[in-house]
Amino acid sequence: MPVLIVEHVTTYRYRRVVGFGEHRMMFRPRDSVDQRILDWSLTITPRPIELRSVCDPFGNLVSIARFAGRARELSFTNRLVIDHTPVEPKHDQLAPYARSWPFTYSQDDAADLGRVRERRYDDRDHVVDAWARGFLHKHANGSTLDLLIDMTREIRRSFTYSPRYEEGVQEPARTLALRNGTCRDYAVLMMEAVRSLGLASRFVSGYVYSPGADGTAHIGGGSTHAWVEVFLPGLGWTEFDPTNAIIGTRDLIRVASVRDWHQAVPLSGTWTGFPADSLGMSVSVTVSQQRDQTGKEAAGPGEAATAEAAQPQTILSAKRDQTRPDAATPSPADRSPADAL
Repeated sequence: MPVLIVEHVTTYRYRRVVGFGEHRMMFRPRDSVDQRILDWSLTITPRPIELRSVCDPFGNLVSIARFAGRARELSFTNRLVIDHTPVEPKHDQLAPYARSWPFTYSQDDAADLGRVRERRYDDRDHVVDAWARGFLHKHANGSTLDLLIDMTREIRRSFTYSPRYEEGVQEPARTLALRNGTCRDYAVLMMEAVRSLGLASRFVSGYVYSPGADGTAHIGGGSTHAWVEVFLPGLGWTEFDPTNAIIGTRDLIRVASVRDWHQAVPLSGTWTGFPADSLGMSVSVTVSQQRDQTGKEAAGPGEAATAEAAQPQTILSAKRDQTRPDAATPSPADRSPADAL
C-alpha cells in the first residue's frame, strides 16, 4: 500500500497587471476504500480575499477563490499525500446476475443511475454502437468483466496517444476514425461505448503514478489524467483506464467522478485585461512514492505522512490525524474563515 505524493502547479502569466475573477478548482480527492488523504494543501499566489469549498451534485469537492488585487502572474499549487490501496476487480465478486451481459440493474440502482446511462453524443451512423458490439462476438460466454477488460486493452493496443492542449474533447466517432487522441478522448469513447450497452459509466479526472508498480512507465504522467468508471453490481464503481490498460485503481488517484467531461475541469476562471496581455499558462504535475529515512519506498496506512511546512500564502490545508482515521482538521499554521473543508 504505497504512499503517493502529488504536486500539481499551474501558473498563468500576463504581459502587464490584470484583474482576476472567480476561479473554481477540483483538486482535493474524496477518501474511499482505495485512497485516503494523509495531507492536503492548496497554495494560491496572489492570495485571494475569499476561499471556500462546496460539494457538487456528485459529491466532489470544489474550491472557489475570489480575488481583489491585480498581478502579472497567478499561481496555484495543489499538494496531496495519499495512502493508496490498489483494488482490482474479480469476476467472482460480481453479483451473480451481472456476471454475464446483458443484465438488468435492480430497480433501485436503475433509478439512481439513469442519467449516467444516457448517451451524450450523436451516433447517427452507429459507428460507436458497432464498435462496442464487436466485443460481444469475442466473448461467447458473455462475461461482463472480460468484455470491459477487452475494450480497455483494445484502445491501448490499437490507438495512438497524441497530447493535445486545446480545451474540449473529440467526438467518439472521430476518435474511432482517427484511431488517436488524448486520455480524455479515450475516456469519452469508452464511456459512450459502455453506455451503448446499457451500462452506467462516469468520467473520472485525477492523476496517474508513473512509472507503474511493475516498473513500466504510464502514459499521462506529468499532467492531469482521465479514465472511466463503470457501475457493476457487487463491485460498485469499477475503474478502467483505456489509455494505459489499467483495470482497477492501481496507480490511479481519483479526484472527481462526473456524468460528462466538462464537469470535471481541474481549474477554471476568468481574468480582466486585453487579449494580448496573456502570455499563456504552464502546468506541472509530479507524482512520486514517499520514501522512508533509509530511502526505501514507504508503505502502510499506519505510518504518519510527512509534509513540507506550509508557506505563508497557503490558505487551505488539512492533515489526517493518525490516531483518528476519520478526522480531518485545519492546519493551525494559517486558520481563516475559508478553512471550511
